[in-house]
Amino acid sequence: MATASDSTASGNSASRSTATDLTDLSYEQARDELVRVVNELEQGSSTLEESLALWERGEALARRCEEWLIGAKARLDAARGGAVGNAAPGNSAAEGTPSA
Repeated sequence: MATASDSTASGNSASRSTATDLTDLSYEQARDELVRVVNELEQGSSTLEESLALWERGEALARRCEEWLIGAKARLDAARGGAVGNAAPGNSAAEGTPSA
């Protein structure tokens, strides 16, 4: 069991050191890491400190996933708004939508 704690502890320190690298993660990478964090928390074998670090990492990963999803929705809305805007003159549905 000591090896599991050791690997968990080293995983947590790696997670903490990569906290600033969240912006470099693709949606799929962030989602997959979030799934691993949740699975580890559900096992309940981590110390309180490790669990708190995992929770914080999970929250950050969830926010990153949400950012990706919001961006994807904005791109879809812009594409649909552009098509609607072309069909209906004067439609400004795509205004204010950030470009990709």
